[in-house]
Amino acid sequence: MTELIIKPVAETKWDCVSFGEVMLRFDPGFGRVRNARSFQVWEGGGEYNVARAMRKCWGKRAAVVTALPKNDLGWLVEDLIMQGGVDMSHVVWRDFDGLGKNTRVGLNFTEKGFGIRPALGCSDRGHSAASQIRPGEVNWDKLFDSPFKSDVYFFSTRLQLDRKWGTPNPVTLRDKDFGIVRLRAFGIYAYKLADPTKFYKEISGTRDRYGVDDLDGQLRNTVIAAMTDLFGDSGVSFVDMASNQDALGQALTWKMKPVFERYGLSLDSFVVQNVSLPEELQKMLDKRISVNMMGGMQSYTQLQTADAIPLAAQNEGGMAGIGAGLGAGMTIGQGMAQSMAQAMQPGVVATPAAAPAPAVSADEVVATLEKLHGLVGKGILSQAEFDAKKAELLGKLV
Repeated sequence: MTELIIKPVAETKWDCVSFGEVMLRFDPGFGRVRNARSFQVWEGGGEYNVARAMRKCWGKRAAVVTALPKNDLGWLVEDLIMQGGVDMSHVVWRDFDGLGKNTRVGLNFTEKGFGIRPALGCSDRGHSAASQIRPGEVNWDKLFDSPFKSDVYFFSTRLQLDRKWGTPNPVTLRDKDFGIVRLRAFGIYAYKLADPTKFYKEISGTRDRYGVDDLDGQLRNTVIAAMTDLFGDSGVSFVDMASNQDALGQALTWKMKPVFERYGLSLDSFVVQNVSLPEELQKMLDKRISVNMMGGMQSYTQLQTADAIPLAAQNEGGMAGIGAGLGAGMTIGQGMAQSMAQAMQPGVVATPAAAPAPAVSADEVVATLEKLHGLVGKGILSQAEFDAKKAELLGKLV
């Protein structure tokens, strides 16, 4: 028979260690679980309750060995255990799938007895994190071997290059030229570990392994927040950002350095590679640029009208639509011809073309009638519509 050896207190780290599930306990007070509308919540579990009582009632050194999911309920249990003064350095943390299919916190609904009614306990603890603890997940040798324990961590201090950042969704900002706009941006940055002690305290904690990919998500969110603030405060218009990307990158570097230093990191470089608008806003900006390049809205409208003439001839809009399109085409043609003639004459300053006279030349009328007659042959226009438009055009020659 194995002899049980009780070590002296000086050779131990813990007076009591409990191993079991820690659940959330819901208490309806003096009401019934089945019709309660509110519950008081605290942590509980048969084994854990002993450790907590040893710590709170007798001041003993107590620890708990259990498992919890990485979600808000797991962190609630953690907070409650810490309030009880029980050590959690041997808790196993499990990744959460967002639904609770792989792991969860066990729930226990406890109802007090009243009169001849007995107390009632109702558990909901399937697939709990603690129920899935497997051999090898808890380092029992470390727990019981010696009160003087140490962990050895290795930190890489090499430069982490080409770490990507970007806005997952457009960021809404106030632009001095366009008002409220939504921007997208992405780029790269580089950093390295400068203070392992600070990084251990602030980030990695007691995790056995903490890689660059684990850190990227947290850093990326911090970068996006700083970028939004900087773009909003810079006063640089969107159209000028392309020529100021280096300056924006340098400004973000200085803004982000204190944040990285707080985590024991050193930011080496920060590059803004692209700033763009969502597709629908980019189309609107392209149209505005086209208007400005053509000399204003009037010129842009004339070009749009000229582009619409061939399309209008294919529609079933009748004689009125076709005539209007052709009339607009002749008006634009006359305006363009006058502008080109003035520009080609030396010493003559080009002036805006005057509004064309409603009358047209006989050649233009004949050409128009020939085109319309061709549409009658194709069945697009009726003979009556052709005759009406013919009379209208001939009347302009009088």
